Amino acid sequence: MDITIHSSFLPQDDPEAALAFYRDALGFDVRNDVGYQGMRWITVGPPGQPDTSVVLYPPEATPGLTEAERRTIAEMMAKGTFGSLVLATADLDGTFERLQALAEVVQEPADQPYGVRDCAVRDPAGNLIRIQERR
Repeated sequence: MDITIHSSFLPQDDPEAALAFYRDALGFDVRNDVGYQGMRWITVGPPGQPDTSVVLYPPEATPGLTEAERRTIAEMMAKGTFGSLVLATADLDGTFERLQALAEVVQEPADQPYGVRDCAVRDPAGNLIRIQERR
Protein backbone atom coordinates (compact mmCIF):
# COMPACT_ATOMS: atom_id res chain seq x y z
CA MET A 1 0.00 0.00 0.00
CA ASP A 2 1.10 3.54 -0.71
CA ILE A 3 -0.51 5.71 1.98
CA THR A 4 0.64 9.13 3.14
CA ILE A 5 -0.70 11.68 5.58
CA HIS A 6 -2.33 14.41 3.53
CA SER A 7 -4.23 16.53 6.06
CA SER A 8 -4.82 16.64 9.76
CA PHE A 9 -7.47 18.78 11.45
CA LEU A 10 -7.05 21.06 14.47
CA PRO A 11 -9.85 23.20 15.87
CA GLN A 12 -9.52 26.96 15.92
CA ASP A 13 -11.88 29.54 17.34
CA ASP A 14 -10.07 32.70 16.19
CA PRO A 15 -8.91 32.61 12.56
CA GLU A 16 -6.70 35.71 12.83
CA ALA A 17 -4.93 34.40 15.94
CA ALA A 18 -4.50 31.02 14.23
CA LEU A 19 -2.90 32.72 11.21
CA ALA A 20 -0.60 34.75 13.43
CA PHE A 21 0.60 31.57 15.13
CA TYR A 22 0.87 29.11 12.24
CA ARG A 23 1.88 31.52 9.47
CA ASP A 24 3.79 34.21 11.32
CA ALA A 25 5.28 32.38 14.33
CA LEU A 26 5.82 28.89 12.86
CA GLY A 27 6.44 30.06 9.29
CA PHE A 28 3.88 27.73 7.71
CA ASP A 29 2.53 28.47 4.23
CA VAL A 30 -1.16 29.32 3.95
CA ARG A 31 -2.52 26.93 1.34
CA ASN A 32 -6.21 27.71 1.52
CA ASP A 33 -8.43 30.15 3.40
CA VAL A 34 -12.14 29.52 2.93
CA GLY A 35 -15.08 31.26 4.53
CA TYR A 36 -18.62 29.94 4.60
CA GLN A 37 -21.63 31.10 6.62
CA GLY A 38 -19.52 33.23 8.96
CA MET A 39 -17.00 30.45 9.62
CA ARG A 40 -13.46 30.01 8.31
CA TRP A 41 -11.27 27.02 7.43
CA ILE A 42 -7.55 27.74 7.00
CA THR A 43 -5.18 25.16 5.54
CA VAL A 44 -1.51 25.60 6.44
CA GLY A 45 1.61 23.53 6.05
CA PRO A 46 5.36 23.59 6.36
CA PRO A 47 7.29 25.12 3.44
CA GLY A 48 8.78 22.48 1.20
CA GLN A 49 6.16 19.90 2.20
CA PRO A 50 3.25 20.67 -0.11
CA ASP A 51 1.62 17.28 0.41
CA THR A 52 1.25 17.63 4.20
CA SER A 53 -1.27 20.10 5.60
CA VAL A 54 -3.08 21.07 8.77
CA VAL A 55 -6.65 22.29 8.41
CA LEU A 56 -7.56 24.78 11.12
CA TYR A 57 -11.30 24.40 11.32
CA PRO A 58 -14.22 25.82 13.31
CA PRO A 59 -15.33 22.91 15.50
CA GLU A 60 -18.91 24.18 15.57
CA ALA A 61 -19.14 23.26 11.86
CA THR A 62 -18.80 19.53 12.57
CA PRO A 63 -22.00 17.88 11.30
CA GLY A 64 -24.25 16.14 13.78
CA LEU A 65 -22.88 17.69 16.97
CA THR A 66 -25.38 18.27 19.74
CA GLU A 67 -25.30 21.46 21.80
CA ALA A 68 -23.94 19.45 24.73
CA GLU A 69 -21.12 18.12 22.53
CA ARG A 70 -20.34 21.64 21.28
CA ARG A 71 -20.09 22.85 24.89
CA THR A 72 -17.83 19.92 25.79
CA ILE A 73 -15.54 20.65 22.84
CA ALA A 74 -15.37 24.34 23.81
CA GLU A 75 -14.50 23.36 27.39
CA MET A 76 -11.84 20.89 26.24
CA MET A 77 -10.33 23.48 23.88
CA ALA A 78 -10.18 26.00 26.72
CA LYS A 79 -8.30 23.44 28.85
CA GLY A 80 -6.05 22.43 25.97
CA THR A 81 -7.19 18.81 25.96
CA PHE A 82 -9.00 18.56 22.62
CA GLY A 83 -6.41 18.79 19.83
CA SER A 84 -2.67 18.23 19.53
CA LEU A 85 0.07 18.17 16.95
CA VAL A 86 3.68 16.97 17.02
CA LEU A 87 6.20 18.86 14.90
CA ALA A 88 9.95 18.39 14.45
CA THR A 89 12.87 20.77 13.99
CA ALA A 90 16.64 20.55 13.76
CA ASP A 91 16.96 23.60 16.08
CA LEU A 92 14.72 22.99 19.08
CA ASP A 93 16.30 25.66 21.27
CA GLY A 94 16.11 28.34 18.57
CA THR A 95 12.52 27.43 17.74
CA PHE A 96 11.55 27.53 21.41
CA GLU A 97 13.25 30.93 21.86
CA ARG A 98 11.15 32.39 19.03
CA LEU A 99 7.89 30.78 20.19
CA GLN A 100 8.01 31.36 23.93
CA ALA A 101 7.04 35.03 23.58
CA LEU A 102 4.21 34.16 21.17
CA ALA A 103 2.61 31.11 22.76
CA GLU A 104 1.70 29.70 26.15
CA VAL A 105 4.66 27.58 27.23
CA VAL A 106 3.67 24.17 28.59
CA GLN A 107 7.18 22.71 28.82
CA GLU A 108 10.62 24.08 28.07
CA PRO A 109 13.01 21.96 25.99
CA ALA A 110 13.89 18.78 27.88
CA ASP A 111 15.22 15.28 27.33
CA GLN A 112 12.34 12.84 27.74
CA PRO A 113 12.69 9.37 29.27
CA TYR A 114 11.23 7.90 26.06
CA GLY A 115 14.23 9.04 24.01
CA VAL A 116 13.37 12.40 22.44
CA ARG A 117 14.19 15.97 23.31
CA ASP A 118 11.20 18.25 22.96
CA CYS A 119 9.18 21.18 24.25
CA ALA A 120 5.48 21.98 24.30
CA VAL A 121 3.39 25.11 23.74
CA ARG A 122 -0.28 25.85 23.17
CA ASP A 123 -1.59 27.52 20.05
CA PRO A 124 -4.17 30.33 20.41
CA ALA A 125 -7.05 27.80 20.49
CA GLY A 126 -5.41 25.80 23.28
CA ASN A 127 -4.16 22.92 21.11
CA LEU A 128 -1.05 21.25 22.48
CA ILE A 129 1.88 21.62 20.08
CA ARG A 130 4.86 19.41 20.92
CA ILE A 131 8.05 20.12 19.01
CA GLN A 132 10.68 17.42 18.91
CA GLU A 133 14.32 17.86 18.05
CA ARG A 134 15.19 16.04 14.84
CA ARG A 135 18.37 14.04 15.34
